Amino acid sequence: MSRYVKQLECRFHPDATLVEDYRAGDMVCPECGLVVGDRMVDVGSEWRTFSNDKDSKDMSRVGAAENPLFDGDTLETVMSLGTGAGALDEFGKQKYNNGPRQMSTADKALRSGYDAIRQMAGRINLSSRIINRAFSLFKQCYENKCVRGRSQDAIVATCIYIACRQEGAQRTIKEICAISTSASKKDIGRCFKQIVNSLPNSNRPESIDIKNLVPRFCNQLDLRQENLIQKTAVFIAERAKELCDIQSRAPDSIAGASIYMACAAAGEKKPMKDIQVAAGVMESTIRLIYKIMLGKASELFPADFAFKCSPANLPTS
Repeated sequence: MSRYVKQLECRFHPDATLVEDYRAGDMVCPECGLVVGDRMVDVGSEWRTFSNDKDSKDMSRVGAAENPLFDGDTLETVMSLGTGAGALDEFGKQKYNNGPRQMSTADKALRSGYDAIRQMAGRINLSSRIINRAFSLFKQCYENKCVRGRSQDAIVATCIYIACRQEGAQRTIKEICAISTSASKKDIGRCFKQIVNSLPNSNRPESIDIKNLVPRFCNQLDLRQENLIQKTAVFIAERAKELCDIQSRAPDSIAGASIYMACAAAGEKKPMKDIQVAAGVMESTIRLIYKIMLGKASELFPADFAFKCSPANLPTS
């Protein structure tokens, strides 16, 4: 149905967005009024209009719309509670009740995974767009059985990690480990390889961009010259990838070292320990990358950067 609707267009105004007349079931061009399609089927909920149901909270008589995230049939009949004398037995209880809902094993496993995704994503306030993407990835993993034998916690954490990268709200593996109950960095890394290999090339996540990490790390440092240091740290990181032997290093480690160097050059000294907490990287790792970058420090800064501390006088550790 949805594919059919997308193919409809007005022959006089092909770029116009069609308007659906739900009462008549027509698709109408708003520019010229041409009826492009008729007898369209309304796939939304159907509502009761009985006069004695005005006070009812749920007016649907056909159940909820079909949920693509589940495998089972959601087409079920729900009986509302009766209010008349004929609906009650001699003890005042309802004569007709809805029986227990039967859920397939597949739907139970999917629901459990979706609940775990909501719980983890809520800990770092991820958007609903990322959560829905993680739902879709989890269902693909379940159907393809590409991570069979892995714990649900690791699979859920990996789906969130991939969803964040696909939606441009990148998080490091360590940040995802922090919201996970029991999944380790190694578990997520193994699941990540298996899931990515099962995805089509068009859906594979892009590599982590340092431009997305530096602003988040700087926000946690309470910097006086935050905008200047952000721009400088991003520039340093990009230049360091070209001039220094740090291509194999993790993006969060490079971001931490770049922020430390930018702070020192701007005269806003921040202890390495604070940057370690913000970036979630070992202090020794940041220090090692900083020392590698220090040899090319004079070539890493923008041409118009106003040094408060010259590259020759930058701290050596």
